[in-house]
Amino acid sequence: MAMQFTREQLLAAYRTMRTIRAFEDRVHEEFSAGGIPGFVHLYAGEEASAVGVCMHLDDRDCIASTHRGHGHCIAKGCDVGAMMSEIFGKADGLCGGKGGSMHIADLRKGMMGANGIVGGGPPLICGAALTAKTLGTGGVAVAFVGDGGSNQGTTLESYNLAKVWNLPAIFVVEDNGYAESTASAWSVSGSQAKRAEGFGMPCHVVDGNDFFGIHEAAGEAIERARRGDGPSMIHARLHRYYGHFEGDAMTYRGPNEVETLRRERDPLVQFRRRVTEGGLLEAKQLDVLDQEIAGMIDAVTRHAKSTAVPAVERLLTDVYVSY
Repeated sequence: MAMQFTREQLLAAYRTMRTIRAFEDRVHEEFSAGGIPGFVHLYAGEEASAVGVCMHLDDRDCIASTHRGHGHCIAKGCDVGAMMSEIFGKADGLCGGKGGSMHIADLRKGMMGANGIVGGGPPLICGAALTAKTLGTGGVAVAFVGDGGSNQGTTLESYNLAKVWNLPAIFVVEDNGYAESTASAWSVSGSQAKRAEGFGMPCHVVDGNDFFGIHEAAGEAIERARRGDGPSMIHARLHRYYGHFEGDAMTYRGPNEVETLRRERDPLVQFRRRVTEGGLLEAKQLDVLDQEIAGMIDAVTRHAKSTAVPAVERLLTDVYVSY
């Protein structure tokens, strides 16, 4: 289902990918300087996956993320300034400064949250997809899960449930090659596509560095789900540039591995090359976006540093929900 993009769509895709990259690079710097509390897991290098999928979604659709959730948040339309404040633990953050990096969410945008539980997202999207199906909203639900999370029982049970109930669900396995510090070649048996086949789901195996390939595969899976034909899997092979967490020395990676990936496989570089060489956009248009986004990230970071932390009396609010 090849799609013809307008210039506006291409610029929007690049803007979102560049925003994710700039956001993550700045969080890396600020965490290294000691300004951010808690743990941080960065998404830099994987931008094409989040954006390629989420460009097909709107506010009726839900996504569930992982501990590496900033990119998914931005791609789903969450406010970047409120996200930065949340990561700094500030009161005007997206979750009042209480969720932080690993539990950032915005239900108004259908972002059900990053998740510190490995494999925690797939069961959540089964519930969201069942709601969409029952209410007839036409919405879909997407779970992003890593190669490590793909081995969790919660994930496999969700595959089964989604198929048994014929849910409008899509499982995106973002295989960046390492489950924490263990190579997926050592820890994932068989293939993700065969796993999907075992549950009666189609699987799209794609180069996760290629925005256009991800976008096409996601479009097919999401259209299939919307018309009532059930769940699908997307297996995206991609790469993360930073450690599993900030502070990870990455001694398990080969010499110059990340440098080579940045030089040869970077999704933003590939996108720029394709659209400029194809005459779809001009390099200067993308340069202007780079500058605009850099300025925006500077501004939201300054704000996040200057604003207040949550008041003590707010400690127990937002903890329980009364129905």
